[in-house]
Amino acid sequence: MKNRLIHSATLFGYVDLALASGVNPSVLLRRCGLTENMLQAPDQPIPLSAAQKLLEVTAQVSGCADFGLRLASRRRVAHLGAVGHVMREESTALAALQTLCRYQQLVNPALATHIEQAGETLVIREELLQISTPQRQSTEMAVGVMHGILLDLMGADWRARRVYFIHREPAENRFARKLFGCPIEYNADFNGLVVSLLPLEAQLPGRDAGLARYSQRSLERALAQTHNSFEHSVRELVAVLLPEGRCTTEQIALRLGMDRRTMHRKLIAVGTTFSLIIEGVRGEFVERHLREGDRSATEIAQILGFASASALAHWFRRSHGVNVTQWRQAVRVD
Repeated sequence: MKNRLIHSATLFGYVDLALASGVNPSVLLRRCGLTENMLQAPDQPIPLSAAQKLLEVTAQVSGCADFGLRLASRRRVAHLGAVGHVMREESTALAALQTLCRYQQLVNPALATHIEQAGETLVIREELLQISTPQRQSTEMAVGVMHGILLDLMGADWRARRVYFIHREPAENRFARKLFGCPIEYNADFNGLVVSLLPLEAQLPGRDAGLARYSQRSLERALAQTHNSFEHSVRELVAVLLPEGRCTTEQIALRLGMDRRTMHRKLIAVGTTFSLIIEGVRGEFVERHLREGDRSATEIAQILGFASASALAHWFRRSHGVNVTQWRQAVRVD
């Protein structure tokens, strides 16, 4: 998959936090193919893989195993630029979240944010669309940023109901427990948050949507100029829906506003198929669970839609040349 670019603003506060963690940020940036100058301009495009590597390397070198989460704790709605400005003037926090989902590719095109009501709760899923080896820091940062955005919108007394991470529980997570202030589930089916819906639907004081209309028009123009392919749109939905067990051609086509035959034709026209996209995303997710989590092969097969654990084992040996246990032992990340 082609390496995606993100804005350097994603690493806002990195230099200061790295220094506070006792490491030389310039050295680590160069090690990952980046420079401090690249971080000066918020709109500077940088490779996603370089940013992900930087977070992992910094956590390892500094001994700060929750570096990504600590970096996320410094982010607020204002750091989202024009998108944040429009969010700030929405009448409810739920509307603000919907705005973020709409313009997410302008903030971070490598992150898929999906929200869905489940009874009296709202499930917020955060999935990275390009998987590096490993990516625990990037994942914790993405979920931490979403938590910070909601805290900023709702006030200091707000709490999520539960936080979810695919990776295994770290040896030390005091900072995470303090930051989130709610139960954290590791080895989960997805990365994200579950929050109470009712408070998010309450009217926020002092909001004036009219103040953000100009910014919103600018965002719409920018969104129209993005060059994300149709294949990317399908892949983003697959990444979000696959762990839910609802990743069918009908579901994906419905969310794209077309029938499945039209979707198939459009994918063939760009040189791919729905089956190939499913296989690619599923393969990346299998590796992520095996590398960073403790779920059994049977559980992973159920989560990702394999017919059985033996079907997963057969697919894995065919694609990787070794069995699941051998591969997991070789690449396990603690």
